Amino acid sequence: MLNVKLLSHLAKTGELQGKRVFIRSDLNVPFTEQGEISEDTRIRASVPAIKLALEAGAAVMVTSHLGRPTEGVLTPKDSLAPVAKRLSELLGQNVSLIQNWVDGVEVKVGEVVLLENCRVNVGEKKNNDELAQKMAKLCDVYVNDAFGTAHRAEATTHGIAKYAKIACAGPLLEAELTALGKALQEPKRPLVAIVGGSKVSTKLSILQSLATKVDQLIVGGGIANTFMLAKGLPIGKSLAEPDQVEQAKAVMDLMEKRGASVPIPTDVVVGKAFSADAQATPKLSTEIADDDMVFDIGEQTAQTLVEIIKKAGTVVWNGPVGVFEFDQFAKGTAQISYAIADSDAFSIAGGGDTLAAIAKFGITDKVGYISTGGGAFLEFLEGKVLPAVDILEQRNT
Repeated sequence: MLNVKLLSHLAKTGELQGKRVFIRSDLNVPFTEQGEISEDTRIRASVPAIKLALEAGAAVMVTSHLGRPTEGVLTPKDSLAPVAKRLSELLGQNVSLIQNWVDGVEVKVGEVVLLENCRVNVGEKKNNDELAQKMAKLCDVYVNDAFGTAHRAEATTHGIAKYAKIACAGPLLEAELTALGKALQEPKRPLVAIVGGSKVSTKLSILQSLATKVDQLIVGGGIANTFMLAKGLPIGKSLAEPDQVEQAKAVMDLMEKRGASVPIPTDVVVGKAFSADAQATPKLSTEIADDDMVFDIGEQTAQTLVEIIKKAGTVVWNGPVGVFEFDQFAKGTAQISYAIADSDAFSIAGGGDTLAAIAKFGITDKVGYISTGGGAFLEFLEGKVLPAVDILEQRNT
């Protein structure tokens, strides 16, 4: 049960009529070299909150970060101008872009304005109190609808929520918290977590935390190579972290003590170089040569993992199990993807590479919930308190 005020509730009860609503969205989209938006999922995901406020009779201000600008300096590549244009198209009405907005914004009921890249404001990243108070004076209602930044305490994600008259969660943030809570707080068992990626060190605390909760922990990518090393298997020249072997052993021990397991690849697909035209060779895990690099799981391992997913009640997925960008090393991640798509389990997936895999294998509509957050998704999995959510809970007491 969410312990935060909700924009949907305020809209329903008429509390937004004639009010100034400030929405912190996540509009941090990728661009082509020509400066065109290359993928607009985050912009489209922000629209329901804006429409909700507009239809409830509010004057709407929206802001977001974009990239990593230097505070106090706005360059053309840091500008939300292309986002304003795309938002105008999606909403069917003009969305003006406003610069230097901290000291005042003119916006009428029924209008939407986009406030320029919030990270250009001096003090944003350090959650400056004076800046937060100025922002809070701009609105009657503050809405956080940016789950992707919920793990950061910044002026537009945390500070403003302390001082705004009303602080609430938008529909996207509400959906994220509901789905994550369902997956982790009261999961249907068995609970299976798939954690891929290049390094154990960046995901060690998540692995350790999940090892206390899940029934099966599937590791993939460079992380699996480190676990193979911990099991005494050869990995050739594969990407791994020998200094994390003891930590990998500790995760496996923790799982074993609970009667759970970390399945280690019994066969793999190797190549001699990291390239799109490298030859893919299937091998048993015991037969990896000194000059081999592991780029995917083998057929036998894939089938083992597919069977685990088939029996799952809940699947949490973060990270591919191979170099799926190269087709000859994509089969393992493809089989995992299709197994999740075909499963009756509630599935939740997050992280940039995972979303790219979901798109590549065309299973978007078969995943129970696709999270828009990367770092926030991982920190939630780890059981950390997300500052932007915590402040909304405090304001709801």
